[in-house]
Amino acid sequence: MELTGSVPALTAAYEVIRQPLGEILPRLSAVLAEVVPHRAAAELSTHCAHSPFKTYGDAELTGRMSTADLAPLLASGTPGRPWQGTLTLAGAERCVLAVTSHATLRGAVLLLVRDADATPVDDRAAALVQALWDVVTSHFDRLAAEAVPGALARSRTAAGTRAQVIAELGEAYSAGLTGLLAVLRSRTLDDAAARATATDLAVTALVELRAEAERDQEIAEEPAAQAFARLADVLRPLVRYSPVRLELGAPDSTRTVAADVAHTARAIVRTLLLKVLEQEAVGRVHVGWQITDDELRATVRDDGPGTLTHGVLAHGGVTERLDVLNGRLDVDAVPGWGTTVSATIPLRVFPDPAPDPLTALGERELQVLTRLALGHRNRAIAQELHISESTVKFHVAKILTKLGVESRGEAAALFHTVA
Repeated sequence: MELTGSVPALTAAYEVIRQPLGEILPRLSAVLAEVVPHRAAAELSTHCAHSPFKTYGDAELTGRMSTADLAPLLASGTPGRPWQGTLTLAGAERCVLAVTSHATLRGAVLLLVRDADATPVDDRAAALVQALWDVVTSHFDRLAAEAVPGALARSRTAAGTRAQVIAELGEAYSAGLTGLLAVLRSRTLDDAAARATATDLAVTALVELRAEAERDQEIAEEPAAQAFARLADVLRPLVRYSPVRLELGAPDSTRTVAADVAHTARAIVRTLLLKVLEQEAVGRVHVGWQITDDELRATVRDDGPGTLTHGVLAHGGVTERLDVLNGRLDVDAVPGWGTTVSATIPLRVFPDPAPDPLTALGERELQVLTRLALGHRNRAIAQELHISESTVKFHVAKILTKLGVESRGEAAALFHTVA
């Protein structure tokens, strides 16, 4: 498709955003390859709580890229002003084009990694990349703000799983590097220079690992005060030309909340405010958030006639959104005095007191347990999975500990009960 006119460009944008979420970046890359040839594409889109970083293209590049490569571009990029230059990616200097968009509240950046001898991108092509990325991120923002219950449930589940995986990886790498430090500091090693160099490398690796975890948390979560400030920016235009006075009560909390919770709370409050503004004789509306360790409570209080009902306010997807997050809607209407509506969202990712015990196991541990439950011995499992018997024994020991059982037989029985 030639992207030389407005109609082809609009058609291309439509072809991109109509794809399932997992296919948007590949399709966008294919469309942009016609005007900006590139080897790989990567995005950092902070609307997404569970997978903000995505890549597509040359596996040699994408397999060695991370959030850390794009986070500085997101922080320093200027929306509407594409940047091209060189970056160190996957161990080498690469020609890149980066475009930043603030169509989502927290921003998003797209990076196209080009060949080393690529000619600079002209202004017209760069502007087209910027325009398409703005369209895509606007689409992302709408999906995040208006997520249907099914998508929101998948997002919340994936966010919890991702957090668990990140924690396990962090523990594994920290343990390994700490062990490395202990060995290198051993008095039995007499090569002081080698020991000092290796120790420095290990300390640096630990620092980078912890910094990576902090960067990931910054993307997956929002400070409560900032999340409410973004809500205020959304609500003010709704009363700009209205006689209604809007009062805002920001949360008195320094904690962070999951991005999906913040998105949902903003969408619910906006819907409730629109319902409240439909009443006659409303002069003042107060919107506030209260946050505790366990829940976020969003309150909309008016001085109207006090005739709103739960049924009226629950329309517009409010109940469905709250159900997905195990939240609730409370309405207190006093005729002649006004209505107070409270939407409460738990801040626990996994509120179920009895989760599936197998969710505690990693992928390799599940593979071992599956074969163990079929009666296979350690040697057979090792041959099937192409690992050593000692590694199988290690996994079995971890499985027994995580499942809280004492024998292979009990683990197999539990597997058959749950699976």
